[in-house]
Amino acid sequence: MELNTKFQYTNFIYPYIIDSSKYDKYILRLLENDNCRFKMFEKEKDLDLYNFFLPSIRALLFPTFEYRGKMLKNFNSLSASAKSKIISKHEMACFEYYINENVQGKVDEENGIFFDVSKIEIICFRTGICFLYIQTQIDDSTSFNDVLDFNYRFKTLSSEFSKLRNFEKIKIQTNSFKDVKDIREFIEVITGYTLKKFDAKNYDKIVDSEFYNFSYVCVDDDGWNDKTDFKTIQTDYMKYINILPSKDLTNYSKGKSIKDKNSIDHTKYSKISINKTNCCMFCSGVDTYNYTKLPYVFENQYFYTYILGLYKKFFLKNLNNSFNDYNKIPSMRNLFIDFTKKLWQKEITIDDNGTQFYNLVERSLGLDELYAEVKDKYEVIYQYLNIEKNNLYYSIIVIILIISLIFNTINIIWLMMVYG
Repeated sequence: MELNTKFQYTNFIYPYIIDSSKYDKYILRLLENDNCRFKMFEKEKDLDLYNFFLPSIRALLFPTFEYRGKMLKNFNSLSASAKSKIISKHEMACFEYYINENVQGKVDEENGIFFDVSKIEIICFRTGICFLYIQTQIDDSTSFNDVLDFNYRFKTLSSEFSKLRNFEKIKIQTNSFKDVKDIREFIEVITGYTLKKFDAKNYDKIVDSEFYNFSYVCVDDDGWNDKTDFKTIQTDYMKYINILPSKDLTNYSKGKSIKDKNSIDHTKYSKISINKTNCCMFCSGVDTYNYTKLPYVFENQYFYTYILGLYKKFFLKNLNNSFNDYNKIPSMRNLFIDFTKKLWQKEITIDDNGTQFYNLVERSLGLDELYAEVKDKYEVIYQYLNIEKNNLYYSIIVIILIISLIFNTINIIWLMMVYG
């Protein structure tokens, strides 16, 4: 039986890095973009998000929650340049990118997977690590296979290999982009990176060229319920969480049910799986919560939790890579200490499911291993630099003693000659 969907969306997340010395100028560029708007988080409108995160994390990620009354009025009255100076000091800043309404007519309907671009946002951290994400929804199709094929093809859109892939069956259903090539160009305009720059020195060691997937799908009640053995849909599930096409021949339905340390049973009828580049929610419409409240929770509370995990990953990778330049060690030390105090091993929420999800994010992205690697490397290098510094001081002292000895010897000889 072919699976059908009740509701779905996918956020395709594109990470990139802005030179920290040019970060405030980049923020100004976004503020001056007519299609961009700085995103203000409000307690009343975003109450669930406000209550989800603990105060210390909320203050770092969503400082605009405190922009109220006179403070908000004064901020809104500022010029773009003045705003950029304030925003660039925030730990995190979000921008909404507005696209035109969907007015394009469908063509060649029998040969395409049509989709809407329902949201575009830009999330920037003060260190220059940024994320552009594009939220998509498949249009006029309930086929689970279409979800598989669409996610599989769209994921590599930003890759240098995308030109070798066949995208003609993905049809754009929005007036903002004529085809998928327009999305590639849009990414390059927003991020400032063309595909050839992925070959730049060390850049590929920090950021991957493919999208990260943050995907939600709720299948029909008939696909997964009390009478359904999950093994019958396990192959579809595994294709989904691994971003494989519907025609992939891998069969996961035989034998015992696969237990993966990077997957959790969120509720009886919902599962979350995270690997190195994908975060996927798979649930059943047999539970009404799964297609009413859960899509919102996953899109907001869990999404920003995942972004925080990705930020930690890229921050640590960037820091690890910077150890190649000894001149950067002192500044890297300050960044590392600041990161450890503010974010590392900080509890982010008291929500049980949220805590379980964040633990899964940390485990799946290998954050503990990355942190330990950076910490060990820093300690070795710092000890070496201290030894070098001590050797330098020792050498200076020896030189001073030698000069003093020579001076005293000359002085003694001169006195002997004078008073001989």
